[in-house]
Amino acid sequence: MAEPSRASASRQALLAVSAQDADAALAHLDTTAQGLGAAAAAARLQRVGPNAVGERAEAGLLRQLVRRLLNPLNILLLTLSGVSVLSGNVASAIIIFLMVVLSLTLGLVQERRSGRAAAALRAMVHTTASVLRPGQEAQACPIEQLVPGDVLHLSAGDLVPADVRVLSARDFFVNEAALTGESVPAEKHPQPETAETLAADDALALRNICFMGTHVASGSATAVVVHTGARAVFGGIAQALTGERVQTSFEQGINRFTWLMLRFMAVMVPLVFLINGLSKGDWLEALLFATAVAVGLTPEMLPMLVTVNLAKGALTMSRKKVIVKRLDAIQNIGAMDVLCTDKTGTLTQDHIILEKYVDLRGEPSDRVLDFAYLNSHYQSGLKNLLDVAVLKYAEVHDKLHAQGLYQKVDEIPFDFQRRRMSVVLARGEEHLLICKGAVEEVFAACRWAEVGGERIPLDASHLAEVQAASRALNEDGFRVIAIAYKALPALSEAAQDEAHALTVADESDLVLLGHIAFLDPPKESAKPALAALAAHGVAVKILTGDNEVVTRKVCRDVGLDASHVMLGHEVEALSDLALRQVVEGTQVFAKLSPGQKARVIEALRAQGHVVGYMGDGINDGPALKAADVGISVDTAVDIAKESADIILLEKSLLVLDEGVIEGRKVFANLLKYIRMGASSNFGNMFSVLGASAWLPFLPMAPILVLSNNLLYDISQTAIATDTVDEEELRKPRKWEINHIAGFMMMVGPISSIFDFATYALMYWGFGAQTPAQAALFHTGWFVESLLSQTLIIHIIRTGKVPFLESRASGPLLFTSLSICAVGVWLPYSPLAGFLGLVALPWHYWPWVAGFLMCYLTLTHAVLGRVRRRFSL
Repeated sequence: MAEPSRASASRQALLAVSAQDADAALAHLDTTAQGLGAAAAAARLQRVGPNAVGERAEAGLLRQLVRRLLNPLNILLLTLSGVSVLSGNVASAIIIFLMVVLSLTLGLVQERRSGRAAAALRAMVHTTASVLRPGQEAQACPIEQLVPGDVLHLSAGDLVPADVRVLSARDFFVNEAALTGESVPAEKHPQPETAETLAADDALALRNICFMGTHVASGSATAVVVHTGARAVFGGIAQALTGERVQTSFEQGINRFTWLMLRFMAVMVPLVFLINGLSKGDWLEALLFATAVAVGLTPEMLPMLVTVNLAKGALTMSRKKVIVKRLDAIQNIGAMDVLCTDKTGTLTQDHIILEKYVDLRGEPSDRVLDFAYLNSHYQSGLKNLLDVAVLKYAEVHDKLHAQGLYQKVDEIPFDFQRRRMSVVLARGEEHLLICKGAVEEVFAACRWAEVGGERIPLDASHLAEVQAASRALNEDGFRVIAIAYKALPALSEAAQDEAHALTVADESDLVLLGHIAFLDPPKESAKPALAALAAHGVAVKILTGDNEVVTRKVCRDVGLDASHVMLGHEVEALSDLALRQVVEGTQVFAKLSPGQKARVIEALRAQGHVVGYMGDGINDGPALKAADVGISVDTAVDIAKESADIILLEKSLLVLDEGVIEGRKVFANLLKYIRMGASSNFGNMFSVLGASAWLPFLPMAPILVLSNNLLYDISQTAIATDTVDEEELRKPRKWEINHIAGFMMMVGPISSIFDFATYALMYWGFGAQTPAQAALFHTGWFVESLLSQTLIIHIIRTGKVPFLESRASGPLLFTSLSICAVGVWLPYSPLAGFLGLVALPWHYWPWVAGFLMCYLTLTHAVLGRVRRRFSL
């Protein structure tokens, strides 16, 4: 009952501070409007703990060991080991136990190493909050260090890092879809909550409380932290759901393969038991042999190899400036065949320069620059790259403030529907509203124009002139922002408080002053990066909120087809079905809203594509969540970083292309083991069933079946280090269990041909025809089976001529050749008697060498047809 009690106490605390005014709420939380001092914050952090939810402390060694031991495959093996002990076959039980130990040890060591590495990688991606400290400017503080009583500044794009009580707000809207499912942002204000709302006893209905996990859609506010960590509303939900998540496509693929192998086992093991029991009459021996066959069919190394592959891939990608937040995203980025991205920073240099500030006649105007500077300087929302470019004109600040400072009165924040924002400033008795934004949207709010110092009325003909001037700049690659203003009547402080804040309706009857034009040149690396992605089967589509003329110019400069640009209003007018039909043939989309970006991505996914989206802005959150793999950069706004699966330390398509290649390498190496295991087990099914029905003795002693499997498993532990052919990396790779099944059925029986050839050699060539000579037969097949299984990975791993055109990695070559050497040595070793092996005659070796050469050659030839048929 502890959790419900804590949730109830947290809710009551929120209701209490919501009912109080701002000063009383601060007193209730034992803090001030300037925030907590550093020492007080540190003491509270020590007392309440870090502001973290949904994460458990790293499990201890014993706990990790028990969790891995309870894996269904390990339980099956230990059960089979118990059966062997009860049947009196202790040697077989020891070998099965050794297999479990090998899998557990390698998996456990790698899990702990990868866990520490993953934590270090996540630490490279910081999410911070803007915290006030007495006597200091607002400073960035890691959200994990926030405590109740901290006072925060929140603005557009910020994640709300804790449950907070709003102290002051300017057009402050918060997207609460993560908690309520409501897509329309909720407005938040600092006034005490009404008795009617408080009576409902519903914390989520409180309009002066913002909740952890939501994000700021527009506006700005200061707020005081009430609850952190698991005490927060979202924190309590996340804590309850820790460890419970929907399986990814990668995990589903692994499970489908595991169940495929288990189904084969369910058919084969009873058949082997019955055939040997009925034909030989020794049911105990038949049970031991069937048990050994069951072990051989169990893909016991799969969990360990998955862990090793993904962890190695994440570490390799980190060295290439690609940070993986969720390991299963590695397969998704390798499977990606469509990348949607904005143009800014990916196609362009992301280094925006303010090149022009002109009046409506196209002449340079310091007045236009002054007004643009004041707007960018005094806005409290997220400053984008355009604002940063304007604010580099430091001399403008000195000039404007030489006769006294401006005082900010109010602000109407930017949103993606109006596409403009305004600030209201006062200096002395003068009150001025300055608006900047997209040309058409600012013009729509204007009634007048200022030309040559005179004010003239605007009409439709002026719009055409303004659009023509703007279009001319756009065609040269400039991004154009319009500047407008209007004088406001001065209000007394009391009147301002009564009015509370200006609204969007006040953006009317403006005076159009001029334009500022920015240049963001294309990256030199953009064209080769796009070519590299295309060569690797990834189509790039541009989804931008910018206008079509600038977008078309930039796209043409980097070699993208911009002959047809689909605009946001065209996307909006189409049904989902109609949109699916047009997205395939359209490469560039412009003037898109956040929701329209998400719709385009959903349409592409509905067409069967694996879609990645790369974004770093406030408006990219919906698209990042809609994509199969969300990609952002470490300089992105909080909501973009939190929504992404992959974080780039450099905003570059070349870096992303390297991440795509690494993702495909990881998946390719995992597929090698899966194809190898599936085809080998399918072939062994025919070999064992055929030999069991024909021979007067078991085709191989149970201990040899288990030894063979143990040695083979050891040889496969280095697959994660293997190199991957360039041809394997040229196109996306998806989970296709049908292709794996087809591969298994076409390649698996080849091994049975040479197993039967070995049977014939041992039975007729060396006279191993009676139970007394069974040890010779067992030894001959054991060696041939081990050598063929171990060497065939070098054929399956590549579509080229193995060893000549494509060589395996050093570790894989070493493990393969070492296990082959052990297989050749065992019949002559001191262990031969324990294993039931005997020395093989010298003329056995030329025969088995011939079999192996024929087997490898035939498999290579068949694989060529299989790869063409299944497009492998």
